[in-house]
Amino acid sequence: MSEEIEWWEYDDAAEMADAVAGDVQFIIESAIDARGAAVIALPGGKTPVPIYEKLTQAKLDWKRVTIVPTDERVVPLGDALSNVTMIGKAFIPKGARVVPIVPQATKDYKAAGKSADALMQDLHWPLDLCLLGVGGDGHTASIFFGADYDEALNGPKERRALGVMPDPLPPEAPVARVTLSRQGIVTARALMIAVTGDAKRKVIETAIKQGAGSNYPIGRVLADAELPVDIHWAP
Repeated sequence: MSEEIEWWEYDDAAEMADAVAGDVQFIIESAIDARGAAVIALPGGKTPVPIYEKLTQAKLDWKRVTIVPTDERVVPLGDALSNVTMIGKAFIPKGARVVPIVPQATKDYKAAGKSADALMQDLHWPLDLCLLGVGGDGHTASIFFGADYDEALNGPKERRALGVMPDPLPPEAPVARVTLSRQGIVTARALMIAVTGDAKRKVIETAIKQGAGSNYPIGRVLADAELPVDIHWAP
């Protein structure tokens, strides 16, 4: 387990959004200064929406920023469940390049994963930033329990993304996914988690204590992570 897991606590989600957006802006600026471009992974869902609203106000050279989703549902672009559609609405108008890692829905989720991995192989790696959410069941990105769980955690080091079928399927989005692999996540130059609510805080604290044998995907992802992890939390 990374020795350096730091919790940042805020009074509310708006205060957290300000702080996280500021940190993301700094990471993007540093990457652009260092090599002329930034590649970051951002989650879908409701929690990061205020963060993205703040971040889009940042005066950045957005044309030098490439954004991939940390995970995507295998649904058509424009679908209400599509993470990249939500991310794209925020950042494409700013001039950022937002990569749709699942360009079309398919019944073969493993093929969707291979195609997403091929797209990721063309990006500068490692990621400059991976921002994660965590579900109430402890999943992160789309690393869920199911037949593909072990492969997501322990697959080949060079694999950046793969297709997964959660089991059970989450009722709010009962579809196959494509996700960054654990290796793709933990090799990022900066790793941040943003969550709200006491329940998720308890899950993360338990998962971290359990380490490599954790009952929760987030615990398994963070176990032995070598870089510092910043966890941003608001009630």
